[in-house]
Amino acid sequence: MIITSPQNPKIKQAINLNERRHREREGLMLVEGFEELSLALESGVRPQTLFYCPELFSKNTGELLERTRATGAEIIEVTLPVFEKIAYRENPDGWLALVPTQSIRRHLSDLALGENPLLVVAEAVEKPGNLGAILRSADAAGVNALILCDPTTDVCNPNVVRSSRGTLFSLPVVEAQKEEALRWLREHRITLIAATPQADLIYTQADLRGPVAIVVGTEKEGLSQTWLEQADITVRIPMRGRVNSLNVATATTLLLYEAVRQRNS
Repeated sequence: MIITSPQNPKIKQAINLNERRHREREGLMLVEGFEELSLALESGVRPQTLFYCPELFSKNTGELLERTRATGAEIIEVTLPVFEKIAYRENPDGWLALVPTQSIRRHLSDLALGENPLLVVAEAVEKPGNLGAILRSADAAGVNALILCDPTTDVCNPNVVRSSRGTLFSLPVVEAQKEEALRWLREHRITLIAATPQADLIYTQADLRGPVAIVVGTEKEGLSQTWLEQADITVRIPMRGRVNSLNVATATTLLLYEAVRQRNS
């Protein structure tokens, strides 16, 4: 099947999925890019539909096409003008899939933590790019799960997928209210490490070798009082310039790799 018209109902459906209300109504999200789709498939995701445009392929991609076909997905070739209509990235590479949002929907009870878990709790992250970057760093650092508390951005936003490079599918992500998350973390005896510029302890001085959850908030508001009061340890990242906070994804990366350093030493 080859679609040549951007007015095709399937193309209109894909375009609509850029909006949250359509994603929630359809139960579908967009995954664009060869690497992102590859990682999603490796993580067990079964796409509903794949749109592809051979004119944009930059490498031998027959294997990925067959792997996607083997999941039972509907495979649809589209012309270049049509793909440019549905693509949300700059310089698209010819791959875009519609994936059920239930592929990433998990509950706290689903998480398998192992003996010495390392978790991230992100409260009220606003920007899809920041959330995606946190996911990418968390995956690289071997984090067991990311818990999103009171999120203000949709984890299924295409820009979360893009900026995470597909790690949204390889790393368990749970959305929970902070009271529920706190109760679960206490039940599992996880030490809470809250990052705040007001802390006295520098983050490299905290013991991050045991079961810990690194808790971060937004650059503008920081963490809510609930997390600051419930934290076992509060830490700060030294700031030598005139600003008093880092981008939340950058701060999370620093804290995670300090935990990795301590655990490997």
